[in-house]
Amino acid sequence: MSHPVIAQERPVHGNAREKLVLAALRLFADKGFEGASTREIADAAGANISAIRYYFGDKAGLYRAAFTEPLNEFPNQGCAEIDPALPLDIALQQFFSDFLRPLKQGESVRLVMKLHFREMIEPTGAWEEAIEAEIKPQHEALVRLLVRRFGIAAPDLDVQRLSFSIIGMAVHYYVGQDIVDAIAPEVLGSAAAIDVLAARLARYAAAMIAAEAAVRATAAEPQP
Repeated sequence: MSHPVIAQERPVHGNAREKLVLAALRLFADKGFEGASTREIADAAGANISAIRYYFGDKAGLYRAAFTEPLNEFPNQGCAEIDPALPLDIALQQFFSDFLRPLKQGESVRLVMKLHFREMIEPTGAWEEAIEAEIKPQHEALVRLLVRRFGIAAPDLDVQRLSFSIIGMAVHYYVGQDIVDAIAPEVLGSAAAIDVLAARLARYAAAMIAAEAAVRATAAEPQP
């Protein structure tokens, strides 16, 4: 049951919520859910501690906001749907553009990935929620595209493998940012570079799909 908020608890600064999310992201990434206190998060954000209850309900609500919101700032990100009416190359371009767009946020994305890694080690349940709400829909959208492309009634294991492999190309640029920066920093060095990357990944994915289609066509040919 939620508690009523008295008038003097209402934050007066319009960006207080955003500051709280950013402060929470940094502290939760560094210390984990248990290690970071709401008091130090509020102090880091320059906000009254009552603002946490006002905006998020409790510490767990603030944690989930820090865990999910920085990657969902842009429209269409978070589910990366694919329009079935689009040609394959355009659909893939749209998918990767949406998927990679949060990388343009820079440092906040690095903190989100750090928090995600910490969540895997010190689980709170947020990761399972993200899988159900975001990761599975992304995967299923791509699976539907492949099922249509191959003209089959339902996904088989090769469709699942191909879907994981296509998405994995993009995921690497999130989890491997430090590696990319150490080897070829220009790849993620600007918003324009990330747009180029999305176009290249769409082309690579189209080649992977074409290769799988060729294998399926050969397998379907009658044997002499």
